Amino acid sequence: MAVEVKVPAVGESVQEGMIESWHKENGEWVEQDEILLELETDKATVEIVAESAGKLSILQEAGTVVQIGDVIGTLEPSAEREVSSIGGSPDPATASPQVAVPVAEEKDPGPAARKVLSDAGVSAAGHVGHGKDGRLTKEDAVKLVQSQGNVQSSPNSSPQAPVSAAAASSLLERQDQRKPMSMMRRRIAERLLQAQEQAAILTTFNEVDMTEVMALRSRYKEDFVKKFDMKLGFMGFFLRASVSALKAFPAVNAYIEGTDVIYHNYCDIGVAVSTPKGLMVPVVRDVDKRTIAGIEKEIARYASKARENKISLDDLEGGTFTVSNGGVFGSLLSTPILNPPQSAILGMHKTQMRPMVMPDGSIAARPMMYLALSYDHRIVDGKEAVGFLVKIKEAIEDPSRLLLEV
Repeated sequence: MAVEVKVPAVGESVQEGMIESWHKENGEWVEQDEILLELETDKATVEIVAESAGKLSILQEAGTVVQIGDVIGTLEPSAEREVSSIGGSPDPATASPQVAVPVAEEKDPGPAARKVLSDAGVSAAGHVGHGKDGRLTKEDAVKLVQSQGNVQSSPNSSPQAPVSAAAASSLLERQDQRKPMSMMRRRIAERLLQAQEQAAILTTFNEVDMTEVMALRSRYKEDFVKKFDMKLGFMGFFLRASVSALKAFPAVNAYIEGTDVIYHNYCDIGVAVSTPKGLMVPVVRDVDKRTIAGIEKEIARYASKARENKISLDDLEGGTFTVSNGGVFGSLLSTPILNPPQSAILGMHKTQMRPMVMPDGSIAARPMMYLALSYDHRIVDGKEAVGFLVKIKEAIEDPSRLLLEV
């Protein structure tokens, strides 16, 4: 009896996902606990394994959006497992009878491919493409035209001149390609729109002199690496400075729920991480109880998980405040968008040498960074937002404040 392959429940808030890729081919034998496919949700990519051994029948192709509990394939345990002939011919005495393998049915080319072949006078007969059910795509048609060299005229058209490889390649210069949005990109789009529609977003700016933090980092970077086996970055300083500011202005660490304001006596700070699949915001828990080294270690762990595509749903849940560093991409100034239901997000930017007027009236080149705080004006007043950034500025320009908590 066939075993159904169903979309598993991967989180309380996750109702659907997209089949990102099958690790096994249709009709392939699968062993128990082997990875069958990768399912992308709006929060993470999950590997689905086989519950039993059997021959796989794929019912839903890659790129299909499926609901939790949907049957996307079956495993037939009673099917006869095929033995590979790689490495030599089987012993005639033990070899099982050969079974004819059906050849893929030839399909008509798609409209774009049909036009390319018609214009070039090339027949699609005998060719199987990479489109659905073996149809020739436009790319297949162009490659076929290129491989023909001198092209024969079609029976119902006037003779045509041979199509050169360069001319055939030019057919691909202008084309449209439709691809479904990934589940993560869909969710990002929904949340960004939600933030714009449901919050009164305002952004305030300040700038911070990075001289002291950079000097501190340079002075102790080797000792830090020796003790903790990782580099000392700037995020640890900014998250600790954020804790100081969040305690001074608790509304920035709160959010609105209905007609109530939910305040938090802890600081779970999301750190925006760019991945090949889109922006993720894993949450560093209890930042107020962590040292700078502890914060840096947690951020490094998330960065490693992001590279390996292993950030889990639990890593992304919650968060009372968010810090985003667009400076790593060269951004000089931006207005970050809230991460609902949070009420504020801090944007860090590129550190750039600029001429500054010093307290004694002299002019000096200083490493400066623009800071931006986007906030929900329904809960955070302008005075609080400005005060919050000033608190960040003071802590970064005089890092000893982080130690003394003043």
